[in-house]
Amino acid sequence: MDILVGAGTFDSLKELDPWICFLCQPHRPHGALIPREDWSIRVQELFANNSAMEFEPHRVYPSIPANLRRPIKVLSLFDGIATGYLVLKELGFKVDTCYASEICEDSIAVATVNHDGKIIHIGDARFITQKHLEQWGPFDMLIGGSPCNDLSIVNHLRKGLYEGSGRLFFEYYRVLHLLKPKEEDPRPFFWLFENVVFMNTHDKVNICRFLECNPVLVDAVKVSPAHRARYFWGNIPGMSRPIIASQNDKLILQDCLEIGREARVTKVRTITTNSNSLRQGKGPSSLLPVLNNGREDSLWITELEKIFGFPKHYTDVRNMTRQQRQKVLGKSWSVPVIRHLFAPLKEYFACEKLPPLTISSISSTSSTSPSSPDSPEMMQLR
Repeated sequence: MDILVGAGTFDSLKELDPWICFLCQPHRPHGALIPREDWSIRVQELFANNSAMEFEPHRVYPSIPANLRRPIKVLSLFDGIATGYLVLKELGFKVDTCYASEICEDSIAVATVNHDGKIIHIGDARFITQKHLEQWGPFDMLIGGSPCNDLSIVNHLRKGLYEGSGRLFFEYYRVLHLLKPKEEDPRPFFWLFENVVFMNTHDKVNICRFLECNPVLVDAVKVSPAHRARYFWGNIPGMSRPIIASQNDKLILQDCLEIGREARVTKVRTITTNSNSLRQGKGPSSLLPVLNNGREDSLWITELEKIFGFPKHYTDVRNMTRQQRQKVLGKSWSVPVIRHLFAPLKEYFACEKLPPLTISSISSTSSTSPSSPDSPEMMQLR
């Protein structure tokens, strides 16, 4: 340390508790240690390529002729705020039915209000039986991501795959096993399972063994202003293809901010249910990502919604507090990432004829001077 960073570094670090590693501090050289611009991506690739297991390839379904494609029927476990259903509708899929298993009342309220009650909520995934699936099905797709609290290595009190909420993975596996069609059934059936990248290697290996495939790593930072690296297991065609931003994706933080606010960073770190995740960096040198009238400020909830790819005010239901809204957002999927993964399904299921994209007209209010930061309409955005 004394050679690479500077004389006396080792002795000075011994007095620091906790010590923040050089990579986790604001991006700047420390002596001879100069972080690469893409260091975080390289760390993710290290996690992505740590599985040497080989599996038989998934069954490949031929695409369906356009005149024979029918609406898709979906079962979503650990549904959250219905990101999967939102993306299907945004892509123009005709959705026959969407059954969703979710136990968080706030998340259920967000899904119900935004989708006019068209999602059928079925309660706790642990109580879904084969009889239920026969009654509700047959399904064309199973999606879900079980809670990551007991899998993430960030949680020092994690219980792993076989205890606590980690065991809910096996509920997904159980339902998947019940839904998979027999070999002689030509009907296309797709599935997708999601979880965190930074999990114990043994837990990842065991998930791979049960699902009989290796995951692909997709980071939302390539299509949004926030890092959000996640593993996806599944049999959707083209999952491993490179993710490319569309013209409508917001790639830098400034594009997501309300009028008059200035981004201090281009990208933000992974947003979780914890309000501290909105601070950039760690320790005393951490900073809030926005300047509002020259003062340091945190991200507003409407800005968080845009970072994730949701419509503005998507989580503004039943008088939920800021903390409640961040909590349901922090557990959700990134909309542009799911759009990337779901897009190939258009070769199998019926879709609406979407109108061509047009530049939205500027509202009459945009031509007037911005509201005061303390006005009622601006306070609502916080």
